[in-house]
Amino acid sequence: MDPLFDFTGKVALVTGGSRGLGYQMVKALAERGADVIVASRKLENCEAVAEECRALGRRAWAISAHVGKWDQCDRLIEEAYAAAGKVDILINNAGLSPGMPSHEVTEALFDSVVNLNFKGPFRLASQIAKRMFDGEGGCIINVTSSGSMMPLPQVVAYGSSKAALNAMGRSLAWEYAPKVRVNTLSPGAFRTDIVEAWPDKGQGPIPIPRGHAAEPEDIVTAALFLASPASVNVTGSIVRCDGGQH
Repeated sequence: MDPLFDFTGKVALVTGGSRGLGYQMVKALAERGADVIVASRKLENCEAVAEECRALGRRAWAISAHVGKWDQCDRLIEEAYAAAGKVDILINNAGLSPGMPSHEVTEALFDSVVNLNFKGPFRLASQIAKRMFDGEGGCIINVTSSGSMMPLPQVVAYGSSKAALNAMGRSLAWEYAPKVRVNTLSPGAFRTDIVEAWPDKGQGPIPIPRGHAAEPEDIVTAALFLASPASVNVTGSIVRCDGGQH
């Protein structure tokens, strides 16, 4: 095991961990020694991923939670600590990005987007950061989006809620320093299931330096870098994994 990426003895909680980028991060951490808590709304999907991690010899737990709701965030935290005893790494990955003309967005849809993309991550990050600060420390990674830093018509609520995560990460990094590192991971276009809504299904060229959308596993090294205790001097940062989009 490369000592820079040895997570033996660490416990990672990943929201939205049953598919897409979250799944890739769960598997990468488990492959490198971490025990994992897989959280999303559908328990059976979480359990399937947890079972993959158990097959690697890791402890793994599946917890169903809608992290856009604070009562379910609090339950997730309690169940996670009851099961694993601690959380060393929190990855706030769950998100929602419906696209439509802004003037057609209803209040209910706006609230759903903001709740899942910002309100819930704030609750999880703030509560777990306090526990980390009172304990042995830890790190938090908030997964945002390139849409938080560029014009993104027809998904304005999404981009704005992700921009709030950018600001949250910098502030929490100060508030719970020096024992807790808080960083933001900003992906660009990835060929997850979201590409089914794209006209070319994510296969065509896009106007970025890399020239095309990334594969889901391309998120792994950026996430491992931020999660690793070797990145001790990195906090309050936004790390872009977007093929040079900006």
